Amino acid sequence: MERVAIIGASMTQFGKREGWVCDLLAEAGLSCLEDAGVDGRDVEHLYVSNMASGEFEGQTGVVNALVHDLDAMPAYTQRVDQTSSSGGAGMYAAWQSVASGASELTLLVGGEKMTHRTTAEATDVIASLTHPVEYKQGVTLPSFAGLTARHYLERFDAPRESLAKVAVKNHKNGVDNPKAQFQKEVDLETVLESPLVADPLRLYDFCPITDGSAALMFCPESVAKEHTDEYVVVAGIDGATDTHVVHERDDPTIMRGVVESGKGAYEMSGYGPDDIDVAELHDMFTILEFLQMEGLGFAEQGEAWKLVEEGYTERDTGELPINTSGGLKSKGHPLGASGVAQGVEIYEQLVGEAGPRQVDADVGLTCNVGGFGNCVITTIMEAAQ
Repeated sequence: MERVAIIGASMTQFGKREGWVCDLLAEAGLSCLEDAGVDGRDVEHLYVSNMASGEFEGQTGVVNALVHDLDAMPAYTQRVDQTSSSGGAGMYAAWQSVASGASELTLLVGGEKMTHRTTAEATDVIASLTHPVEYKQGVTLPSFAGLTARHYLERFDAPRESLAKVAVKNHKNGVDNPKAQFQKEVDLETVLESPLVADPLRLYDFCPITDGSAALMFCPESVAKEHTDEYVVVAGIDGATDTHVVHERDDPTIMRGVVESGKGAYEMSGYGPDDIDVAELHDMFTILEFLQMEGLGFAEQGEAWKLVEEGYTERDTGELPINTSGGLKSKGHPLGASGVAQGVEIYEQLVGEAGPRQVDADVGLTCNVGGFGNCVITTIMEAAQ
């Protein structure tokens, strides 16, 4: 099986955007084609990662509209929906289409349009991914986050400030990302005194509601070499699931989907946690950054908060920079786009195009989480040798 490469990437401005999701998808798709130096009509497979265009906008068939807007007919098209991990699932689907030999040029575009709905409406759409029994009880993802954060802090004797420091770090990184929704720093006091949402988590522990799109171009490594010397290779990728009913888990601080998808990606790539130079984790809530660090082997269980306190995950001084893009917390979380945007950040880091966010990195990792760990995709990428 020939190795799969990525030769182009793009991301729209994240935040409150005019137009509809199809406009955002076309913007990212056209930019990615230009970045890769590929004509739309040469694309053989086109995947769109999107969770809820029907629920948010009453608009379906978005991938059919996009293939027209990109002049990519007669490419095979498919929409990929895996809740908030739709972007990561799209990366897996795009990788599979090339690795299988079915396509030599596969374009992945992820996007979501959310800000035209109220916070209550958007929260309800997202909460619909929970188990019906939990949903009927009014359970939302923020409530799961609050309950888990309280349990984690008490069980592992972690200070509340350690979670706030995740938000402070990611906002600081977002300042240098011109595409991020929030490009401003926040201090520890601001985070700790922001309005309470789900005790002990406060407003700044949560990512915003966001519009945006991102795209990646996949191809066999032999084809990549025909286009450019600057590309990255998907060294390992895997997906896994955990229980749909969250309270059925033996330990709420362990996300088995993270553990198993990470294990598969490490095995495929031949790398381990100590080999990762930079990572983009799914910080929809600050507590998730801790749980993913531990599930992926960057920290022992109950120890991630100590690494954050020590500055281990800082961009400029830490041994493992995490969420150099600003993460979902600062960059924003347009559901279907987030996993793709994680890939864009790692791609830019590995080819040296991250600007003021640039770190010294040859191997990077993304972890895209659906629901509260219900489904997860972990991807390991390496710079071309």
